[in-house]
Amino acid sequence: MSHTPHDLALDFPQYAQQIHDLREEDAHFARLLEQYNNINKQVGDAETNIRPMPQSEETALRKERMRLKDVLYHMLVAAAAEA
Repeated sequence: MSHTPHDLALDFPQYAQQIHDLREEDAHFARLLEQYNNINKQVGDAETNIRPMPQSEETALRKERMRLKDVLYHMLVAAAAEA
């Protein structure tokens, strides 16, 4: 397993400004980003054995993280197109 953090701004540096702006201006985006960050931390804690969990739970969290990342990415693309 990879122990690479999946911070949204690191994964999409070209959207760093949109991430900042949407977090401040769009409550829905901010909630989704908070959920993404919480799940990302849980996965990271599991990967490094800070908080071990059953593989099935870790897999479910990874899938939810991927789903949220996809939603957030589409929101970022839309925001960038409007700018």
